[in-house]
Amino acid sequence: MPDTSVEQGQHPRVFVADIGGSYIRFGVSDSPGSVRLVESVPTPVDSWEAFGATLEALADRHIGETGSPLVISMAGAIDPSSGVICASNVPCVSGRVLGAELSSRLRRRIRIANDADCLALAEAVEGAGAGHDVVFCVVLGSGVGGGLVVGGRVAGGASGIAGEWGHGLPVSTSVDFDGTGHAQPVSALRCGCGRLGCVDTIGGARGLERLNTLLNGEQKDSHALLDDWQQGGERARRTVSAWLALVSEPLAAVINITGASVVPVCGGLANVVPLIDALDAAVRKRTLREFRERVVVPGAFRREGGLVGAAIIARQDGAREP
Repeated sequence: MPDTSVEQGQHPRVFVADIGGSYIRFGVSDSPGSVRLVESVPTPVDSWEAFGATLEALADRHIGETGSPLVISMAGAIDPSSGVICASNVPCVSGRVLGAELSSRLRRRIRIANDADCLALAEAVEGAGAGHDVVFCVVLGSGVGGGLVVGGRVAGGASGIAGEWGHGLPVSTSVDFDGTGHAQPVSALRCGCGRLGCVDTIGGARGLERLNTLLNGEQKDSHALLDDWQQGGERARRTVSAWLALVSEPLAAVINITGASVVPVCGGLANVVPLIDALDAAVRKRTLREFRERVVVPGAFRREGGLVGAAIIARQDGAREP
């Protein structure tokens, strides 16, 4: 039987899960700022029955029969009015009212939250954005994501996708590679969402690779490309210069619109600190407000941000042990 006791005067324990296309990571938070990963299991992505059974077993093992709620962080767009989720990396849940269906099966309240929103909340409340009122968190992984936090709470908006800048926001079709004032054309790429020229087409690691192929006619993975850039390779310099110009423009526009005073960057590209330094410099040249201090900064959470953000949501929702 799991120990779900909470001593008088302590913070209530909350239970969280971070669901990705490969693994379900289950965590427990005994106090704000602390999350323990207690189990990680493969995600059943093609079978709804297996998906539900896996979560039910995790809840039975680690929560027991207390009826305590569970907050789940996962990729996907959730319709705020219907609760229907679209999750491309876990296709068995797409089209379902996931929170309600899981609540019925697991016999407890289930809250589903977008993983980028959870990461943004973690950075805003307990990470690199702590102390700032408006925080826009950028995810530069294989693709591009984001989340907006205002006053310590996720700004979901009527659509539930406030902060989504990877899709629907276009990049420029020309770029000044060398700062000479002479822009050169860059072909817009077709995005996976069906639109043309979204930030996601060139902003993440796969996008950086696409951009390099477009400009230099070579196939090279993002790790090798960024290594070459840091070593002064000319072709890599050309690609990264274009990437910085193309990504910094829409990001500066987001900062102008939201009023964010800090932009933590998470995801794989955030591990390349010189790249984030260069992105900060490029963004600050393009914002309407003159930032004297850094605005684009490496995020504090590399792996546990989804769980940390889910735990914050659980406490904001008033989750309590019975």
